Amino acid sequence: MLTDQQQRIVELTKEREALKERLKESKEELNTLLAEAGVGTHFQDPSDGTVFEVIVPTGTFISFDIIGYNRTKREGEKAGTLSMKKAKELGYEIWNID
Repeated sequence: MLTDQQQRIVELTKEREALKERLKESKEELNTLLAEAGVGTHFQDPSDGTVFEVIVPTGTFISFDIIGYNRTKREGEKAGTLSMKKAKELGYEIWNID
């Protein structure tokens, strides 16, 4: 049985992982569209006036979290960040998710 805190951690990790996957998908589509538009192309969003210019970035912002989590793989995943062996060493029964 999970505590309320543990249950919320599980919910949030699932939510964030789904968002990461959606961000990955949208980034791929966005990169394709930007490449098709071409470097130097520019346009304005008529709904709010935001101006866009297609560029070659000079760098990427990277963030480092001060706390995080590792987890075993979920159904359909090749691997997780926490090995099944380590999970067993921690005293958990591993379910067959293959």
